[in-house]
Amino acid sequence: MSESPSTLMHAAHEIARVTGEVAMGHFRRHLRTHLAVETKSDGSPVTIADRDAERVARDWISARFPSDGVIGEELGALRPDAPRRWYIDPIDGTKTFVRGVPLWGSLVAVVEEDIVIAGAAAFPATDETLAAAIGEGCWWNAERCRVSGVASLAESTVLTTDERFPRDAGQLARWDELARAAGVSRSWGDCYGYLLVATGRAELMADGVLNAWDAACFLPIIEEAGGVFTDWRGERTAFGGSAIATNESIARVAREILVSQTQDMTT
Repeated sequence: MSESPSTLMHAAHEIARVTGEVAMGHFRRHLRTHLAVETKSDGSPVTIADRDAERVARDWISARFPSDGVIGEELGALRPDAPRRWYIDPIDGTKTFVRGVPLWGSLVAVVEEDIVIAGAAAFPATDETLAAAIGEGCWWNAERCRVSGVASLAESTVLTTDERFPRDAGQLARWDELARAAGVSRSWGDCYGYLLVATGRAELMADGVLNAWDAACFLPIIEEAGGVFTDWRGERTAFGGSAIATNESIARVAREILVSQTQDMTT
């Protein structure tokens, strides 16, 4: 496995693009018609669009990187013990997708051992893409992008997927404190919130619960855009089951509010 981070970034970008194209085809067809939705064992929704899009991504990877593993949200794991693995979420924001709202995306990350080398996200309904790799910067529609320089929480826009935080009352209380202190608080959630942080249109995105395929691509995307990415324990990881993405300027003050006071913060 001698591919450079740049090569892997471009591969991730292409996978996200073609995956998003398949999902977008379903989105257009079902914008005004019913799309059958199934409920998975964890209570989350899944559609034929999710499965079709992930199948295309898996085929693309298997054709070009046949010894690599694939960890997908909908179709399970393929060679999960391989040294290099591709994490795929074909439609991040399925609840949004099935309601005809365009704030969803297709996510891809490349992980070697436990290090996220590159990540990409395609947002076909808004005609935007993000791609990043270690040392290669973050690219928004083929142009370099950076997080904002806003340094005051009172002037910041803060985002979350579900502001109710139904699984954790402690997270809810801390989010409420942060939201009251912020200039703008919105639930432009799922992957779209991380897009806004990486491109300087929002200062913080927080998710109380995330799977690895939801989070992995955004660690290099946020960091290469000049931001800070941790879980809710303040640890720099895409595998902590939660995420806080911020610009660098409000990283500490935001985590002083959000991170449990019993945990050490990394930033």
